[in-house]
Order: sequence, then C-alpha cells, then structure tokens
Amino acid sequence: MFDPKERLTTSISTEELERRWKAVRQMMRANRIDFLLMRQDEEFLGGYVKWFSDFSARHSYPFTVIFPVDEEMTLISCAGTPPADPFPPQWAVRGVKQRLGAPYFASIHYTSTYDAELAVKVLKEKKRATIGLVGRSFIPVTFYESLRKQLVGSKFVDATDLVDQIKVIKSPEEIELIKRTATLQDTAMEHVRKSIRPGRRDFEILAEAQYSCVMQGSERQLIQVNSGPPGIPVPFGFRHFQNRVIQEGDQVSVLIEVNGPGGFYAEIGRIFSIGKPSQELQDAFGVALEAQRLTLSLLKPGASTKEIWDANNEFLEKRGYSPESRLYAHGQGYDLVERPLIRYDEPMKIQAGMNLTLHPVATNSKAWAPICDNYIVTEEGVSSCLHKTPKEILLV
Repeated sequence: MFDPKERLTTSISTEELERRWKAVRQMMRANRIDFLLMRQDEEFLGGYVKWFSDFSARHSYPFTVIFPVDEEMTLISCAGTPPADPFPPQWAVRGVKQRLGAPYFASIHYTSTYDAELAVKVLKEKKRATIGLVGRSFIPVTFYESLRKQLVGSKFVDATDLVDQIKVIKSPEEIELIKRTATLQDTAMEHVRKSIRPGRRDFEILAEAQYSCVMQGSERQLIQVNSGPPGIPVPFGFRHFQNRVIQEGDQVSVLIEVNGPGGFYAEIGRIFSIGKPSQELQDAFGVALEAQRLTLSLLKPGASTKEIWDANNEFLEKRGYSPESRLYAHGQGYDLVERPLIRYDEPMKIQAGMNLTLHPVATNSKAWAPICDNYIVTEEGVSSCLHKTPKEILLV
C-alpha cells in the first residue's frame, strides 16, 4: 500500500517540535500574549515559519503561521479557494488545528489582502487579544493594515526578540542536523575541486556544486563563484556575474551557502588556485586565518559581539588590510543569516548552543582572501570546526 509519507525528505522530530512549542508558550504566558503571527515568503531567510511548523515558504509564495497560546496552529498558504485542499497536505502536518488557503500573489496587487482576511477570521476568535508579530520586517504593509483595520481592540506587540532568544539556542537534534549540512558542504567542495579547470565558465562550477548539494539532500542553495587572474581581488560573485571563462593560473573563489537534510544552514568558503597562488594572495589568506582564530578565541558565553567586531577590525587594520564594514560572522539555523550578528549593533550576547559561521576577509588592492566555516558555541568556548575541508588555498 502506498504511504504518502515516503515523499518527505528529512524532517525534524515531533519531540523537537513539541520542545519548541512548550518553550514558546511559556514565554507567551509570561508576557500575556494570546497569539503569535509570522508571515514569510522565502527559504533563505524564512526560518520563523519553518521553526514552528517544519515547513518553509518557497519562491516568493507567502506562508503564514498563527500560533495560539492555548491550542494548535493555523497555517495559511497560497492555494485554491475552498474546497481545494491547502498546502501542506493534512497527512504531513503536526500541531495544526486548521489549514487555510487562498489564491494570492505578491505580483497581483488586488489579491494582496486575501491571506490577511483569513488571518483576521482566526484572530477574531478572541476579543481584545494581544497579538505578537514575529519577524515584522517580513510582514507587508497591506497585510498589517488589514489586521489593524479589522481587529479593533486587539493589541499588537513585537515578539521577534522573545522568539529569537529561544530559537538561537540549538538542541542536540538540531546540532546533529547542522553537522550533516557541514559534511554535505565538505563533499561539495571536493566535487568543486575536481570540477575546476581552464575553459569552464564560473556558472558551470556553480552547477557542479549545486548538483552535489542537491544529490546529498539540500533543498535550497545559494552558491557564489568568481574567477580572476593573480594580482587583483576576486570576491564571491552571484549568478548574474558568472559568465567568465576560467584561465590557466586563475584563482577561483567559491562560497557554498546551502541548507542540508532537515533544512539547517551552514556555509563554507574557500579559494582555489590553478597553479601556484600569488604571494599577495597567500599573505592575505594567512591574515584571514589569523583573524578567524582571533574571533574563535573570543567566542565565549557572555561575550559582547561589539567587542569581537572591534577586535577583528583592529587586527585587520594593523596588518594593513581593510576593516570589515558589513558582516563577517553570524548565527545560522533555518535562516541563512540568523542572530546574533557579530557586529557593533547586536545587543544579544554569545550563548552556548549557538551555531555560528565565521567568514573574515583580508583584502587590499591586490588580493581578496576569505575563510569561512561553522562552529558551535560551548560552555568553554567553541567546538571543533564543523567543516573538515583543509583551511588552505586549494590547488587544482
């Protein structure tokens, strides 16, 4: 007999979902919040809906989760009008009271409140409710305005930080899945090393890396590739900039930012060299390695992210390289970029159980050298590196 569950890829356990729900409901009761509401439309930065439901929004099709303090969830997805069966199928959901659907699309303006209308019907069940918005930056103005207009008497609060404080600490089950992602990425890097050769275009290397990742269970991939001759900076490049033909003597920068089985992200970045790398590149890579070691030495529970950020920039400038201006280390989970940011403006302290990616870059006018790997914060500092790919410029 056909079992529809054989269609599913790796899923988080029901016990893990229940652990999350219990912790969140304790937080909600402490803060007198009746509902949490989140709405996201992409998998790279769509971790809230995934964390609560084990389902991700995909490819700009918004997905909403309403999480009550005292009963099961409601899911809202882009689907046909009733009696059409909404996504996800009934047999696949856990902890869900009802699934609602409507044919709405962000590119079709007159459908922009169809999902909000469904949310209002659910939230109206409790008068004068306190509704915690999770990930407010993902909620469009049309959705929010519709809620405010129709839920007169309800109170809206930002519950994002309250959820973040729980979500960033990974359970043993989550950590094991993160390690599987790192292993997947190591395998993809070795596949890339065997695939790089003069005459191939950068996008062909992306395709090779993507193939390796998908075949190992990755469901969403962001892969950056760039090549160039010695003596110039060659930063990671997106697909639109990947048409160059790789030449003899080139350096090739590769960043693999993909999730693995279960949907957790990690990322690995390395430089490949077709032949001996330039001295400028070797020098810069050595500095990037030292910068990564410096950050690792400072990652302890209770540490200030601003102090770590300042230490990294001070080190780079003293060695004659440009300071970081964007982001060189951050948390990861179901989001490609998750709190905490190792940066001057992050109020969250470092805590045991966080999954952090560290990607410092040493750059000047003649070289651009990154090193990117993941670590788990422990009570004593950090774990061993989750990636096993050698921390060196990889010769082809």
